[in-house]
Amino acid sequence: MIEVNISCSEAREKVQAGAQLVDVRMPHEFMMGALPEASNLPLQYFHAADEHLDRDRPVILYCNSGARSHQAMSYLRSRGYGEVYNLGSFMNYMQC
Repeated sequence: MIEVNISCSEAREKVQAGAQLVDVRMPHEFMMGALPEASNLPLQYFHAADEHLDRDRPVILYCNSGARSHQAMSYLRSRGYGEVYNLGSFMNYMQC
């Protein structure tokens, strides 16, 4: 089971307060449907995360199942990002 460490309601509150909502799926998946206010940074491009993300703002990651967002969360935390969350599936956000 994939670790999901933020609830839908917590994620929505953080996004309203300025958190970065990041879809780590491939661009074609993102174009088929993404969450409002989300940016797309596919997992395989996370080596360039500093060019796209603000270290001073919380980061909330999601994908289809939570597997890629979990990997992205682990990567960002290992690079010193402080407040990083895995929402898991984008459907988790839609259900509240």
